[in-house]
Amino acid sequence: MSLALFHEVSLPIPLALAASGGPERRVETVMLASGQEARNAAWAGSRRRWDIGSAAARVETLQVLIAFFEARGGRLHGFRFRDMLDDRSGLPGAEVSPLDQAIGEGDGAQAAFALVKHYGGWARRIWKPVSGSVRVAVDGVEGAFSVDTVTGIVTLAEAPAAGAAVTAGFRFDCPVRFDAERLDVTMEGFGAGRVIRVPLVEIIG
Repeated sequence: MSLALFHEVSLPIPLALAASGGPERRVETVMLASGQEARNAAWAGSRRRWDIGSAAARVETLQVLIAFFEARGGRLHGFRFRDMLDDRSGLPGAEVSPLDQAIGEGDGAQAAFALVKHYGGWARRIWKPVSGSVRVAVDGVEGAFSVDTVTGIVTLAEAPAAGAAVTAGFRFDCPVRFDAERLDVTMEGFGAGRVIRVPLVEIIG
């Protein structure tokens, strides 16, 4: 993703709490003359979408959202979004463990590894780990490392030995942008209102 067009700021948690949405996959389906289907995955992985609009909110909360939208230039700049359903390496609500996710295998030379989260047979690249949440282990033993919270790359103090399992646990945000050119705000009473639709879309790559 273009770092120049990404702001390392988070959508305020109160705004994220009202989000609805989840992963989207693009599959092309063709009906054959025989009545059978031919299906082809148009995307290698999934892309997530949410809508944080529609819920009634205090005017102060709406003002925060408008200011955040303006500061991002609408669709122009990406930002961090906390998906309350899927924001950590383990189960929802569980403590982060350095054994949660396999992120690589040592070869005696490589010391840098990208954070990933596995969903069955598909591995999702984690770009925006939460600062202070990352734990890393080599063959089950935690050691010294550094983490780049902008790229999701962890660098071990020493390259793991060949065949050593490198695992990690972490919390993470999703890189997103607004997917609308404008916000439509309606007032519903003294001190309260709602934004009809505020779509967010995950930034891939």
